[in-house]
Amino acid sequence: MIRVTELSKYFGARLAVDTISFEARQGEILGFLGPNGAGKTTTMRMLTGYLPPSGGSATIAGFEIVKESLEVRKRVGYLPETVPLYTDMTIFDYLKFMADLRHLPNAEDAILATLEMVGMLDRAEGYIGNLSKGMRQRVGLAQALLHQPEVLILDEPTIGLDPAQIIEVRKLIREIGKERTVLLSTHILSEAQQICDRILIINKGKIVAEDTPENLQARLTGAERVQLRVRGEADELASKISKLKGIQEVKTRSEGLLEFQFAPGKDLRPEVARLAVSEKFDLLEMRPINLSLEEIFLELTREEFPAEAE
Repeated sequence: MIRVTELSKYFGARLAVDTISFEARQGEILGFLGPNGAGKTTTMRMLTGYLPPSGGSATIAGFEIVKESLEVRKRVGYLPETVPLYTDMTIFDYLKFMADLRHLPNAEDAILATLEMVGMLDRAEGYIGNLSKGMRQRVGLAQALLHQPEVLILDEPTIGLDPAQIIEVRKLIREIGKERTVLLSTHILSEAQQICDRILIINKGKIVAEDTPENLQARLTGAERVQLRVRGEADELASKISKLKGIQEVKTRSEGLLEFQFAPGKDLRPEVARLAVSEKFDLLEMRPINLSLEEIFLELTREEFPAEAE
């Protein structure tokens, strides 16, 4: 479990992380989103002990990140955006080196199990320098998982992977997230929507939203939007729908395609459907329209912010 309380970080006079607070529970994948320079990587580096915070506190699996840094590191697996690898070592030797640093018992068994988990068991004796960027990313993920950590912190874990590898890594993260706490940074918004239980959006060092993808959509939309498709011209139908009590807006998009909007909590779809049928229209489709995660992200981070180093 991760618990962050008013955590902040200054670089000189610049405030990179501004008193943020959040929690990530066991068995939960928390997506960490934000534009370049928003403070994502800085926050992750503080949580993993790479950077000391300027203020506030945080605990990982019950241990404080500054006062009990060594205990925290035993319980955290960290995959940075740029994975530090030794290109002149074989994959097995590199993981053995990492296992020795962590004083892992039964290191060879742990290495083989982890390599199988990330789909690289058949490449154990290959040199890291000969691997593609995607394969190196898998090696980085293997070192993060090697000691079976309670908390996994992943900074852009699918960067550089091909589509098939991305699907495999996402599936692996979902499996990992069933038992561990996962904090996942990504610029691929659809990825966060697919695999994260909750999403935290940070902008200019501050948290601007934190909720499930579904709840974020509902909160930002502020109303229920529905697309209606009927056969034939529907201008007259649109006019009649607009007169129903509770309808806020009706728009004709194209021949037979309408959008209507009503306040949350009052579902007017049955009334609209009955009206369409009574007016002798063939009802072809009716479905809700939600803001995409991309639209939510842009709405919450629309203010220009210089892309400084995180």
